[in-house]
Parts: sequence; structure tokens; C-alpha cells
Amino acid sequence: MRVVTTAQPRQAVELDVQPSPLALLLLGREADPRSERGVECPGDLPSPSDPDLVERARAAKEKLGDKVFVLGHHYQRDEVIQFADVTGDSFKLARDAANKPEAEYIVFCGVHFMAESADILTGDDQKVVLPDLAAGCSMADMATAEQVAECWDVLSEAGIADRVVPVSYMNSSADIKAFTGKHGGTICTSSNAKRALDWAFEQGEQVLFLPDQHLGRNTAVRDMGMSLDDCVLYNPHKPNGGLTVEQLRGAKMILWRGHCSVHGRFSLESVEDVRARIEGVRVLVHPECKHEVVAAADEVGSTEYIIKALDAAPAGSKWAIGTELNLVRRLANAHPDKEVVFLDKTVCFCSTMNRIDLPHLVWTLESLAEGNLVNRIEVDRETESFAKLALERMLALP
Repeated sequence: MRVVTTAQPRQAVELDVQPSPLALLLLGREADPRSERGVECPGDLPSPSDPDLVERARAAKEKLGDKVFVLGHHYQRDEVIQFADVTGDSFKLARDAANKPEAEYIVFCGVHFMAESADILTGDDQKVVLPDLAAGCSMADMATAEQVAECWDVLSEAGIADRVVPVSYMNSSADIKAFTGKHGGTICTSSNAKRALDWAFEQGEQVLFLPDQHLGRNTAVRDMGMSLDDCVLYNPHKPNGGLTVEQLRGAKMILWRGHCSVHGRFSLESVEDVRARIEGVRVLVHPECKHEVVAAADEVGSTEYIIKALDAAPAGSKWAIGTELNLVRRLANAHPDKEVVFLDKTVCFCSTMNRIDLPHLVWTLESLAEGNLVNRIEVDRETESFAKLALERMLALP
């Protein structure tokens, strides 16, 4: 591709510009079989207006019987959740799948990295299926294997790689989990991030936290007493991550420049606005939110923590919840004796999670009932071995 730019009036400069693989992918000019974006399901999906969808899903699931085990993430639509055998966050569901060895098919109503984790933790004879292969995760996409390998080279050149321990959030691809396992690190969830970081600092002097900067920063500062100055932000799109050697050497936490597109929308203004509108409201947010939002909230916790907090809250209490809208609506409906509102005025579904809809689920279940395996998620053996090592380190955390 050739681009002509104008440096001065009437003076043109020709530059040779080679578009990156990601740019070509986004433009639709290239394909990446490992990408979580832009993958279409084979076959014809039933119409979303089909009035018999619920009955069709029920019939196909009944026909499959114990051969199928349906997992539903908390952020899924109600129309999908109604067919889940278990619900939970990403790691709980992966473990639930591992504890169901008699199920031949694990249908994961979530996103791509979750299905990968389930495949890593389940038996070789079990088949993990994702109803829509385009159900990816923007956060997981923000750290590719190539970018992280380049980051490790930067840390090596700075002379600190041997004292840096990688800690990767569960919301990451199998490739990133494998990198973490290969380099002596561990995985964490939003509920055990502090335990994972405590362990990491027993193994080394610094942590490379992937891929969510906000969970890493909030855990370090809010839960472990570090300062914001102890954290630096590594930008994979800049040379050396946009950091000097001195900054890399002096940081305790090297945070990857990634974030959740849903939780990143909440702002300090959202908190201030809801407090002004609802007297006595308690603000409860997920630790994937920005640091200033977490600092201004009354309570901070994982998805499971949020659910338990609402269950235990007294009747008449008022809550503004900073997490995905499907879950907030479900909590509001489950607690009519409490006032439960969404923290932001703007509707904020997880767009990729919402790709798993009833037509996709019906198509998946009916295909499996007819003996046709579709949309299987399968992690290669080498990646699986190192990723599993990282997950096992997490499971062994005190």
C-alpha cells in the first residue's frame, strides 16, 4: 500500500507503509484462524423470530440427555441462561465442566477464552462447543502471543526478566496462559488476584500483569498497599512499551495496556451522579473498573461477590451496580425488595457475550442431537500443557 502525505504546500512525500496483520484483519482483507473475531458459524441458524425456539431448545437438550452439559456465564441473556445446567463466572464454569466427566459435549455459553479454559481442564474425550465462534473478548484480544513475547524481550534487554513473574487474568487467551505457565507465572481471577500477587512476589521482585491494567492496579494499590507510582503501563503499540529502562526496572507492577470494554465505561461522574440522584445508595463495582471508580465506590468485588452481596443485603437497601447490564437486571428482578440500578445511564451490554443468543444455542443443540459436532474449541497439546501448568499453580494457591 502506498500513501501520499503532504509535508508542506505543493510538496508531496511518498511513504511505503505496510499495514499490520491486525489492520488487514479489521479491514477484512486477511483471515486469522486463531482470531476471536469475524468467524461465522456453518449452516443455517433458525430465525430469531421463530416462536418455537424455546421448545426446540428444550427438545434437543432432552434428546441429548446426560451427553450434554450447558454452562451459562452470568453475563448471558436470560433467554440463554434458562437452559444452563450451571451458571457462574468463567473459572467456576470451567471447573464445573471438569467435574462433569460423563458429559460428551460441553456447550459453553460464554466467550472464546472461557471455552478454551474448559477444553484445557476437561478430559480428552470431551468436546467443548461455543455456540457462536465470533463470541470473543476485546480484553483478551488486547494481548497477543506475539506482543507478549516481544514484551518479554524488552524485559530481558532491560535485565529484569529473571526477576519478573507473569500473572495473567483468567480473561486471557490460551496462548497467554501458556506463556504465563512457561515463564513461571500463575493465573488469577478477580476474586483471588491478591493471593496470586502475594505468591508472585514470593517468587520474584516484579510482576508483569496481563491483560487487564485495572484489575492489576486496583489489586496492587487498594488491596496490597502499593502506590500508583509503583505501577507502570506497558503499551504494546509503542517501542519498549512506551517506557524507559529506568521505569521498567523501578516498577513493582508492570501493567499491560488492556481493559474490559464494559467495565471501562464506568466513570467517576457515574458514581457522583447516582449518589446525587438516589439518597443512601451504596455503590458496588467490579475491580475491572477504573481506579478512580473503585476508589469512589462503597464496595468492590468479583461477579460472585456482587451476587452474594445483594443476596445478603437488607430489604429496602439501595444499590448502584457497576458491572454488565444483563447481570444487573437479573439481580434487580431477583431482589424486588431492594432498589437495584445500573451505575451508568448508558446501556452497556457485553456485545461479544451477547452474540450467544437463542438461535445459536438452538442450532448448536439440534446439530449435536443429530450427531453433527459443530464449533468445537480445541487447544493444541503444547499450549494446553503450559496453560494447564499456570492454572494448576492458581489452584494450589493458599
